[in-house]
Amino acid sequence: MNPLDFLNAIGEWGIANLPNIVFSFVTMIVGYIVIKLVAREIRSLRSQNRLEQHAAYTLNRLLRWIIFVGVFSIILAQFGITLGVVSGLVTILGGTIIGFAAINTLGNTIAGLIVMTSRPFKVGDRIFFNGQFADVEAIELIYTKMRTLDNVLVSIPNQELLKAEIDNYGKNSVVRRGCAITPGYELSSEQVETALLEAAKRLVEMKDILEEPEAYVWVTKFGNYAVEYTLYVFIQDIKRLPAIDANLKRTVLETCKQHGIDISTPTIIRTIKNGKETTET
Repeated sequence: MNPLDFLNAIGEWGIANLPNIVFSFVTMIVGYIVIKLVAREIRSLRSQNRLEQHAAYTLNRLLRWIIFVGVFSIILAQFGITLGVVSGLVTILGGTIIGFAAINTLGNTIAGLIVMTSRPFKVGDRIFFNGQFADVEAIELIYTKMRTLDNVLVSIPNQELLKAEIDNYGKNSVVRRGCAITPGYELSSEQVETALLEAAKRLVEMKDILEEPEAYVWVTKFGNYAVEYTLYVFIQDIKRLPAIDANLKRTVLETCKQHGIDISTPTIIRTIKNGKETTET
């Protein structure tokens, strides 16, 4: 068939099916308007706190897919094509290839549904995953999208999330943080605890940590030349967690210096002089 005959055939088909084409175009416009109206209504419910962020996001995605499938089915029906026919053609032409290629996709889809229903975390939560903190931005059927503290958007296959250990810090959860120091045995525990609690008081005044629950100090380890003390504090501003951890360490360091507490870790130095071994710390 030469190009001219091909163009003539397309033109004749277009003229013969003009009402169906116009109807399909109108159907797409109506579907687009419905999607926008649904999205606006969901945003309104979210702003009124009648829907959680995670529920609003999931509902919006689900309704979009339902509307899309409905519009697609109506358009196909105008041309005498049913979804059964399309599925049959796809199966005949490439069922085996698509089946192998879709194994991971199907697994990720099922995993995505599990994540959406079991809700180990929600959109907006801060989690600790794969050695770093990240904020959950979207939970898709195939991928979950997270933004790291470096402002990098990372897409994780949902199957990987089901296999991994994830620490969920939530949005406004009260979590405990700790800072350990190792002063020598010559210092009394009262002196060290006083300094650490003073550091905690300063952090409360800076509104980095909570006043309630109160901060406290535990002896957490005995070393050969030092005792490990750990100051435990509680925070609620999860989005500032790394900055608060850094400020906690800095305040503890400054307070220990003011109290004359050496928190450097002792080391053992062995030297041999005149065939004799001596040990220094």
